[in-house]
Amino acid sequence: MKKIVFSLIVLSLLSCQGGKEDSASVKVDYGLYKPKEDLGQLFIDIQMAGIYADSKTFVDADPKHAPDSIVAFYETARQQDGFDLKDFVETYFDVPHAGEGSVNVDSLKELKSHLISHWDYLTRDPDVKDGYSSLIPLPNPYIVPGGRFREIYYWDSFFTMVGLAASDRWDMVTNMADNFAHLIDEVGFIPNGNRSYYLSRSQPPFFSLMVTLIMNNKGKEKGLTYLPQLEKEYEFWMKGKDQLTEGVTAADHVVLLEDSVMLNRYWDNANEPRPESYREDVELAEKGKDKKQVYRDLRSAAESGWDFSARWFEEEDKFETIATTRIIPVDLNSLLYHMEKVMAELYELDGQPEKAQQFDQLATKRKEAILKYCWDPEKQFFTDYFFEKEQYSERITLAGAFPLFFGICTPDQAISQAGIFAEELLQPQGLVTTTINSGQQWDAPNGWAPLQWMAIKGLERYHLDPLATEIKTRWIKVNDKVYRNTGKMMEKYNVMDSTLLAGGGEYPTQDGFGWTNGVYLSLVLDFNME
Repeated sequence: MKKIVFSLIVLSLLSCQGGKEDSASVKVDYGLYKPKEDLGQLFIDIQMAGIYADSKTFVDADPKHAPDSIVAFYETARQQDGFDLKDFVETYFDVPHAGEGSVNVDSLKELKSHLISHWDYLTRDPDVKDGYSSLIPLPNPYIVPGGRFREIYYWDSFFTMVGLAASDRWDMVTNMADNFAHLIDEVGFIPNGNRSYYLSRSQPPFFSLMVTLIMNNKGKEKGLTYLPQLEKEYEFWMKGKDQLTEGVTAADHVVLLEDSVMLNRYWDNANEPRPESYREDVELAEKGKDKKQVYRDLRSAAESGWDFSARWFEEEDKFETIATTRIIPVDLNSLLYHMEKVMAELYELDGQPEKAQQFDQLATKRKEAILKYCWDPEKQFFTDYFFEKEQYSERITLAGAFPLFFGICTPDQAISQAGIFAEELLQPQGLVTTTINSGQQWDAPNGWAPLQWMAIKGLERYHLDPLATEIKTRWIKVNDKVYRNTGKMMEKYNVMDSTLLAGGGEYPTQDGFGWTNGVYLSLVLDFNME
């Protein structure tokens, strides 16, 4: 009965509004429809009602009419007897279906061959602005992770690209890099993903590694193509550095430490609930001392890619004590060290020796600062640094693999790191992300493909091959086993017990899966990006 009454209301409203809009009259940047801003209270009502189990579902839904018209329809319809909010949403929005993007395959098919052919399934054509959408259009084909992730993600894409390179799909590697260069040109940085609701933050800055990957295949000169975008991205991460004084020690992504040392943190420009996790953020913030600070730290943790982990908590068993913006992350600063080194190399190649020297010096200073603030001499391990407390983080995490991967640590430090990997993080199916079982997806018992790859390649860089080989063997084994049993590659794996699925997080474990596929192919095909 409710559906019949609601349908009559909808027909009446459309009649009053003159029916379907003439698309030629719509004046809007289709790539920048923003659900929260454009729908206002309607957006809040929908997300807080929990109509969909996954809060991302609605922000990925495309309005069928101009958002302001839908809001007007809503204000009238909600007053009517028999109004049903879910019916309203599914009348006025094209809603993605649960499970869309999932795929079942013949698990008897050899996995390597399946993954190479599966790139086509995960490929999306260049975007066309054909209606209202939160999707930011991209000019070239690209690979999505799969499952609920219907768009590209920044750091995911690097590990996808490594697998594409191992598959000899350099056309798509270049397409992906060119899309990220396009995003930098269009919005000034690479957002978390190509959705309008991600425009307040980025993700771990892997663009310089993408450039390096291409340079090592197509020649150093090719890297110069991306130098303007590297410059813009570096400016984004260093924004606020001119504001830092003894009285102002942190601004945006930049933090001033002792002796005029600058390092970086994760930082989101907004301090309100994330549109794609609106209800979850509101409910968590109710438990915190400062709602706006909780929102900012949640968003900043999302920028880290580790959303979420006790790594970011002041109290490891209390999510509401999240303190991302008060932490110097070892992985982020290692990535920025690499960016500075690549820029120095490209400036030298471009005949700009002064700029080359400047960035080489910046890289040297950052390396010295990482060794001072992120090497815990007591643990003999690289960790994060709580800069307000002036103390090392107590958490042992796989973020400590980044200084190995980038050659920042000394040989003795590498040996010590390897010992802790083996003693505290190595599990039957690979490396566990942290030693803490918090219920968050970036903690125990879960392992993630990108961190396995960084650790394996970092160990190999320091000729610690036996441990690297053992990690590789265990990780490939669990990928193979789950594929044989389910026909799927997963976003993450339970590395402590292969009979159980990985868990935790704000959404069910996803299959697809871009970066897992990429890392697997890189490892089994022995791809070396050098």
